[in-house]
Amino acid sequence: MRIIGVDLHTGQQTIAMLDTETGELVEQTLKHDGDEVRKFYSALPGQVLVGIEATGSMHWFLELLDELGIDHQVGHPSEIRKAETRKQKHDRRDAALLLKLQVENRFPSIWMPSTALRDLRTLLLHRHQWVRMRTRLQNSLQAIALSRGLRRGRALWNQIGQHTIASLPLPPNAARRRTELQGLYRTLNEQIDELDKRVNGQALQRPGARLLMTHPGVGSVTALARDVFLGDPARFEDGKAVVSYVGMIPSEYSSGGQQRLGGLSKQGNPLLRFFWCEAAVHAVGQDPDLKRFYRRKLSQKGLGKARVAAARKLGIRLWIMLRDQIDYEEFCRRGQMRQKSGGARAGMPEVGHSPAMQ
Repeated sequence: MRIIGVDLHTGQQTIAMLDTETGELVEQTLKHDGDEVRKFYSALPGQVLVGIEATGSMHWFLELLDELGIDHQVGHPSEIRKAETRKQKHDRRDAALLLKLQVENRFPSIWMPSTALRDLRTLLLHRHQWVRMRTRLQNSLQAIALSRGLRRGRALWNQIGQHTIASLPLPPNAARRRTELQGLYRTLNEQIDELDKRVNGQALQRPGARLLMTHPGVGSVTALARDVFLGDPARFEDGKAVVSYVGMIPSEYSSGGQQRLGGLSKQGNPLLRFFWCEAAVHAVGQDPDLKRFYRRKLSQKGLGKARVAAARKLGIRLWIMLRDQIDYEEFCRRGQMRQKSGGARAGMPEVGHSPAMQ
């Protein structure tokens, strides 16, 4: 078996390869131009295990390894750096460190989505970028309307509102800017509508996403995002582990019996946090329990923290629904059953009654 530690960069990679049968150690640098990388890995005989540090430019390399049938694992950058105490850092040392961690079974591997899931992530990110661009266009058009005393709110974006802003008397340069902004706005609307259809089609093809869409306020975008960004729900021990993975728990600096909590850790995918917060805004208006929770947090913590708390609670709900493979109706029924059983136990006398008698 050959174990390879790869220090991957955009233009080249440095490898440290150990043959476990002969003990031979090879260090080499491969350029990414041409077919040098493909030729090297396709020529390796027997079983091969490759370990790399997570980086933004690694996806083409992972796809190549999948194509060649080579086992690989991706390591957490911070955990890998903690394993090196010396301050000397260069490519050969980094590759040797990755090899050492694999040989000693200390490699801090992380979960990586499949190629299909990564492609769905690209679809969601592409749509999100178009939506952000459309929002910027809307803000610009809104500013033009307000500067001319036209205040329509949401009605500015329907057909009548767009005709009204198009008929505003403006100087030549301002009029040209308005016309071009409206043209871009219409184009982006068409693009986003097409992307929405593709997202909805992908969500309907995935059983997990269809389950999540039964929850009020959760649409195809949020359901698909939870499915592709978190993967198998069995990876997480409980709901706290889920929200910790997404980065929706407070950072903590506690020592000596004193607990100090800070802002959100945000050590997770920012796009998924955004989708959960957006879905929570709609869910609190349709789910009675979530609405009561949100109002209580609103009076205690204020708008921002209440919204994040509702999003965190919604995310845990979605994880439970996927873990147990239940829809929203079954989730509510189980919650009511737990409340009834809890109330019954609270009303029973503690002395003289065993669980079997109850």
